[in-house]
Amino acid sequence: MIASFSILFLISNTYLINKAFYWWEYQPVNLKEVKKTYDVGIVLTGGLINMAEVNADHPGLGMHADRFLQAYLLYKEGEIRKIIVTGASQKILTDYGNGEAQQTAKLLIQWGVNPQDIILEPKAKNTRENALFTAEILKQQFPDKHYLLITSAFHMRRAVGCFEKAGVKTDQFPADFYGNDFHNKIKDFIVPDPEVLGYSQLLFREWVGIVVYKIMGYC
Repeated sequence: MIASFSILFLISNTYLINKAFYWWEYQPVNLKEVKKTYDVGIVLTGGLINMAEVNADHPGLGMHADRFLQAYLLYKEGEIRKIIVTGASQKILTDYGNGEAQQTAKLLIQWGVNPQDIILEPKAKNTRENALFTAEILKQQFPDKHYLLITSAFHMRRAVGCFEKAGVKTDQFPADFYGNDFHNKIKDFIVPDPEVLGYSQLLFREWVGIVVYKIMGYC
C-alpha cells in the first residue's frame, strides 16, 4: 500500500510531471526563428478533432488540436507552402466525411488555406505508418524538397525517428506543450492533482512506445 500510494503521489505531482515533460519535449520554436520556407509541412493526426456524433455538421477541437493550429500559423506566415495531414480515422467517421484528417482540412480551408495546398493521407494507423505513407507522397510529388514535421512536442522524438527510418529528413516545429519552465507554487510540490495524473499517462505511454519502436526497428 505504501508503494502504491507513493507511485500515485509521484505521477500526480505537478512539479515532477512538469519537469519530466520539460526534459523530454522538444523545445518551442518561435515563428520568427523559422529561417527558410518549407515546401511541405507534415501534420500528424491523433486528437486533433473531437466529434460529438458521427454525423455532426461541425467539429470540435481535440486535445492535440494545437498541431494543426501551428501548421495554419506557419502557412499564413508563408513558412510552409503545402500541408500534408496524415492519419486514419474510424471508417464510420470517414464515410460521413468526418474523419480527423477530413475535418482538419475543412477547418483549414474555412480559415483561408487554399484547398490545393492541402494533401490528405488517410490510411496511417500509427506513427510508423504516418512516416511510411507520407514518404511515398513526398517522393512522388515533392522529391528532394524541404519538409517541416509538426506534432506534439512529447511525440516528436518518436516521429522524427520514424521519418528518418522511412528516408525522410525533416526539420521540426513542435506543438502542444505540457512542460514549462515557469515558477512553481508551493502546492505544486505537495498537493496531488488528478488532472496531472491524466497528463502523466501521455508521457509514460510515449516512453513505452519509443522503446517498443526501437526494439522493432521502426525508429
